[in-house]
Amino acid sequence: MEQATRRTRIADVAREAGVSKTAVSFAFNSPDRLSPETATRIREVAESLGYRPHPVARMLTQGQTMALGVLTPQALSVIFSNPFFGAFNEGVALAAEEYGYGLHFISPVHGSLARAIGRATVDGVVAIGLSEHHPEVEQIRRALPIVLVDSTAMPDHPSIDIDDEGGARAAAEHLLALGHRAFLVIGVEPPQPATQMEPEGVTGRRLRGYRTALAASGIELADRQVVVGPASVAGGVAALERAWRDGLRPTAVLAMSDAMAIGAMRAIRGLGLSVPSDVSVVGFDDIDLAMHTDPPLTTVHQPIRRKGEEAVRLLLSVVHGRDASSPEHRRLETKLVVRGTTARAPKAGKEVAVRD
Repeated sequence: MEQATRRTRIADVAREAGVSKTAVSFAFNSPDRLSPETATRIREVAESLGYRPHPVARMLTQGQTMALGVLTPQALSVIFSNPFFGAFNEGVALAAEEYGYGLHFISPVHGSLARAIGRATVDGVVAIGLSEHHPEVEQIRRALPIVLVDSTAMPDHPSIDIDDEGGARAAAEHLLALGHRAFLVIGVEPPQPATQMEPEGVTGRRLRGYRTALAASGIELADRQVVVGPASVAGGVAALERAWRDGLRPTAVLAMSDAMAIGAMRAIRGLGLSVPSDVSVVGFDDIDLAMHTDPPLTTVHQPIRRKGEEAVRLLLSVVHGRDASSPEHRRLETKLVVRGTTARAPKAGKEVAVRD
């Protein structure tokens, strides 16, 4: 049997270059402690021997992993079923690569986020949707530098979010202007272990925006007109079908994610109805797929990739010790993008009304 090739070690480089192992370490980790000529010669010898510093040893020497974490309260299988996260993580990756950092995705281990983050070899984390009421939030906040994205505001940590309430209000006002009076809201169910939506979480802020717009037109949104599910196409299908079985007959659907809106459109067609002739649908996010649905989806645009990029830049400010005394909180704007899934409400004789 052919003998396995032995990994070149620091001692091999030191012997070949005629220097100490400490000098080899300095050449890679603290070259300013050697003369330029010596550092260059050691690196040339190392390259000729195929030597690369061991990543864990280098991490211990430098006190940095050169990796950042993306922390999600839900399982990665759930997160990646929502196209929003593909765009968000693209922005995260662009900024991380710009600064020479790798990425780790961190999700609960046996139901514990604190256990997962304790195992993560990263310099800091971008936390998406972390609730201040999460039972492990204090352990998570103490573990590593952290930037909050789409989370409950925590004054001592930098954060970035969007104008969820304003975007939702604009979506509802658009449908009201088209004459709709029978509404259904499809919301994102709160992650476990949360049991109800938080007023200052993303779902709570968007729901408040919808309710504010409807109330201004004299419409009270009943609790039964708000159904929740996973932020996925399948979640939108299930939510619309459940509402229909419960006797709701909306002419307008406000979905808190584009994936759920696309699912609702699929369910509406499955009932033999048309979008937007029978039921209008508005999403939220403006993922790339939104303009390619049939018809193209009316939705609330948010700068998803930019949010990911700015989250990384905020995190690196903390990692490098900048702005620690006054954490920055950024709010990005939203805007309504009107496409083909909204139309005037059906005429009175044709209207699909909400059943009492």
